[in-house]
Amino acid sequence: MNMTQLNNVKKQGGFTLIELMIVVAIIGILAMIALPAYQTYTAKAGFTEVVSAAGPAKTAVEVCVQTGIPTDCSTIVPQAGWSASPLVTSVAITGAAGGPYTITVVPTAGVRSGVTATETYVAIGTVLNGTTTWTTLTGGCVAANLC
Repeated sequence: MNMTQLNNVKKQGGFTLIELMIVVAIIGILAMIALPAYQTYTAKAGFTEVVSAAGPAKTAVEVCVQTGIPTDCSTIVPQAGWSASPLVTSVAITGAAGGPYTITVVPTAGVRSGVTATETYVAIGTVLNGTTTWTTLTGGCVAANLC
């Protein structure tokens, strides 16, 4: 073989086994980080429906506190539409006359949403001078870092 023939020989292209193994390892590491983050994201996204279900109950308590009708806001009967979401099992208002009032929303366990029935949303309304201030300090959603 002369020099021109050697220059014309094509080199074989492609990836070596080591290069492919490195790519697989990188994809595995990314998947290990991304999958739990995605699961948390979907659970939080599904939980927004649970938090939204507390909205009408909060409004009802706030109107009750401002108007005084009924005199004990914990006697407000939850309406059927408050838990109309497929992710909400029930909405309940508890407390004593004059507050504080507690709104508890129990979610429906859903594989699709990542929310479990134990991850309840509990909003506590403290009444001061006719104004209700809501806090979320307890409930299963606090422990699960969803609310």
